Amino acid sequence: MEAKAVLRYVRVPPRKARLIVDLIRGKNAEEAMTVLKFTPRHAARVIGKVLDSAVANATQQEMGDVDMLRVAQAYVNVGPTMKRVRPRAMGRANTIRKRTSHITLVIGTQSDQPKMKLKKKLNKKREASSKTAKKTAAKKLGEE
Repeated sequence: MEAKAVLRYVRVPPRKARLIVDLIRGKNAEEAMTVLKFTPRHAARVIGKVLDSAVANATQQEMGDVDMLRVAQAYVNVGPTMKRVRPRAMGRANTIRKRTSHITLVIGTQSDQPKMKLKKKLNKKREASSKTAKKTAAKKLGEE
């Protein structure tokens, strides 16, 4: 079960917000709040409010103990850009782009973690590719 919180049209550039979201992705909700509390960026405060909202949504859905919640998904999409004009010397003008973001956080329980099957499949593919690489290397040595 998952709980979701979305904040749209927030005046934080997506590039800067993604730096903060990358810090909390996959962490325990309580640990993520601590990280955001001590991160000295404007985006951290905004994302902290979104995380609070997601945790509140999870408690409203009665997903269980708050200590068992973790940040299952966290991503930042680009919102609309406000364009402003700044006058410059000799009649010129520069455009100033005020970027906005859409921040989405999905909170899940610890038991909702993805299964290990995907990792096992990746390991099998790596083993198979390494075996073929060894065979081709042995063939090349045999030809010479």
